[in-house]
Amino acid sequence: MTLQWTAVASFLYVEIGVLVILCLPFISAQRWQSIFKWSIWNHLSQFWNKGFLTMIIILIVLFLDALREVRKYSNADQSKDAKLHPNMFDHMHMKLFRAQRNLYISGFSLFLWLVMRRVITLINQLATAVGTSAALQTQAESANKAAKKYMEDNEMLKQALTDGKGEGGKTQDPEENKLLKREVQRLTEELKSSTDALKKSKSDLDAMKKQTEGLTKEYDRLLQEQQELQNQLDSGDKKDN
Repeated sequence: MTLQWTAVASFLYVEIGVLVILCLPFISAQRWQSIFKWSIWNHLSQFWNKGFLTMIIILIVLFLDALREVRKYSNADQSKDAKLHPNMFDHMHMKLFRAQRNLYISGFSLFLWLVMRRVITLINQLATAVGTSAALQTQAESANKAAKKYMEDNEMLKQALTDGKGEGGKTQDPEENKLLKREVQRLTEELKSSTDALKKSKSDLDAMKKQTEGLTKEYDRLLQEQQELQNQLDSGDKKDN
């Protein structure tokens, strides 16, 4: 292998290693997101898009060059030269094999480069969705507790009003009665607002759960594709050996 194809093959193995590490099940998406937020990535982020596009262009050029070589040696007519040079036929097949190998290496490198960026994006989105879901769950629980508390206070005030009206021979203070009614009204409004907030939190939580399930399915699909590519690459390496 020439130097450029050795570099591309090394880059391909690095991509496979990174994708395998990213797909490890015992490392959560939140942990990866915290790693992605390190200061070193912030310094490199300004060069990331340029480097990503540059690598795509390089891999496309190498892929087209390998495709040209495959077509060149596939269409070559060696019937006359094979009689004059017995080893020419084997030599041309060796060049065709190398061109096909380079085509697979560059093609898989380009594909996994795009897959790796997509996996990183999905991990960030999944971590954000899980964090938002946990926050909404906490908010819903607190709203539910507040609603129960307001309902209990409301029942106690209603009971106090009922007891005040039912006392024989005693007349309840009008000012105190007005204060109790205001307190009941205030608690009723707070209960209503808490109930609305609880309903909104539940709806947001359901939406986030659906989004998380979609991201998880996409993540599993990419993991399966990466495994299939790994199997194909392993079978190609066995043929090379």
